[in-house]
This record gives sequence, C-alpha cells and structure tokens, in this order.
Amino acid sequence: MRFTIDAAAHEPPFEQLRAQVVAGALDGSMPAGTKLPTVRALADELDLAPNTVARAYRELETAGVIETRGRAGSFVALSTDAAEKALQQDAAAYAARARSLGVDATRARAYIDAALRD
Repeated sequence: MRFTIDAAAHEPPFEQLRAQVVAGALDGSMPAGTKLPTVRALADELDLAPNTVARAYRELETAGVIETRGRAGSFVALSTDAAEKALQQDAAAYAARARSLGVDATRARAYIDAALRD
C-alpha cells in the first residue's frame, strides 16, 4: 500500500498515516502479516519527521492494529482468532521457506492451491 500525506488537510500527518493503515487493515489491502516500512524509510518517503511516523506506529500498536517484532520490524497484527493466527503464522513460515529456496510467489501459491485441492 502506498501512503500519502495531504499537507493541506486539517488532520495532522501522524493521524493521516494512522487512518490509512487502519483502512488498509480493514479493507484487506494490508492483510494480517503485512510488513510495514521502517519508521525512517517511511519518514523519508513521505518527507516527514521520523517522530511523526513513530507516533503513528505507537498509536497503531497501542490499538492492536500493528505489532512490532523487534529488529524484524512492524507488521499488521495477526488475527486474535486462534485458528486464524496459527494459519497466518504457518503461512508466514511457508512464505519465508519459499523465498529461502528461491521459489517465486506464483509457484509457491500453486503448491498451496494443489495441497488444498487434495
């Protein structure tokens, strides 16, 4: 998802960013597990102070919309449903394994589709 900030808007930039992440999580354009850009990278991209992006991320984390995993970064939060959470974690592990083996996303999805048909 591409974030944008409207300098002429009445909402402060951190609120605009926060609202865009929430909207993406709700409409599915940023499904659970989606990695967010680093604070510094997003601040550079949007021409904002890093503290502005950090504030948006802190508020999102407090609300449970995102989770920060130390050096791994910030991600759209996993579902609170136990079964969905387990599947999301398995899917993330599968995706990481496919990447480590050099398998592209299309082929990796094809393997999943075939397994689900069986």
